[in-house]
Amino acid sequence: MPELSMIHIALMAGTAIVGAVAGWIARGSRSRQEKAAVNAGWKDQIDAQHREGERLAGQNKGLMEQVSKYQASHTDAKNRAKELSGAVQEAFARRDELQREIKDIRGNLEAAVTERDRLQSDMAAHDSTEDILREKDARIEKLMQELDNWQDRLPPLIERFRVRNEEAEQFEAELSKAQERIRELEIAQHDEMDNQTRIEPVTDPDELTDGLDASNDEDTSVSHLPEDETSTGTHDVRDNLKKIKGVGPAIEKTLNEMGIFSFQQVADMSEYDIDRVAQRLKGFRTRIYREDWIGQARELRDRAVNA
Repeated sequence: MPELSMIHIALMAGTAIVGAVAGWIARGSRSRQEKAAVNAGWKDQIDAQHREGERLAGQNKGLMEQVSKYQASHTDAKNRAKELSGAVQEAFARRDELQREIKDIRGNLEAAVTERDRLQSDMAAHDSTEDILREKDARIEKLMQELDNWQDRLPPLIERFRVRNEEAEQFEAELSKAQERIRELEIAQHDEMDNQTRIEPVTDPDELTDGLDASNDEDTSVSHLPEDETSTGTHDVRDNLKKIKGVGPAIEKTLNEMGIFSFQQVADMSEYDIDRVAQRLKGFRTRIYREDWIGQARELRDRAVNA
């Protein structure tokens, strides 16, 4: 084996140094490329998150505008419903007044006809003097004039009653439409809010209202009458609903089929429950208010409790 001279050693050392430098340069270039690629990836992710944030902000703004529109429409519908309710009550009051006037007029007509018949019977049964006959004729003529006067007044009153009754029915139909629209808006607003609920962080716990907590659970404190269904079983409390003025055997049977058995259930009826009953008992919505079923049911319930 030949001996290594200094030249050979120097060449080997130089070769090693050149290789190390070349490796270090190549590694540095690869590191710079990897760093540039990583920075480009982070920048793309940050830009994408920024665009997503802008899109969500725009979507949130649009949803808030829709909620504002729904609330404004809901308020307008409620105001319209109040106006229609007042008009319906006024029309009903006027109709009742016209009915009383017509009843009085009919009573007066019947009394006048009775008096005329009595006078005619007296004239046929007794021979009177000319003075008595003239007096009776004058009285008969006066009664006939009063009768003609009442007969002339009766058709306009009947026509006014018919017009007022049609107006009341029209107002009632408009009120029902307005209430249905209110329910549709409330359901739409509730569904929209449920679908687009956003949870934001609370920076200050003291800002929360006292005694309230967030929950998506249904409110179990609100109770409605049971949905329409034929009940063939027994019920805990069964009151005689026919004690309520305006409720007969047929209506009581219908209420029992809907699951209404006690005065307490009638006393707790809401607008929604009244609508359900009115759908089963056609034309009974105004009757429920006019005869005050709820007030009667409360009185009967209190009497049963205090008994």
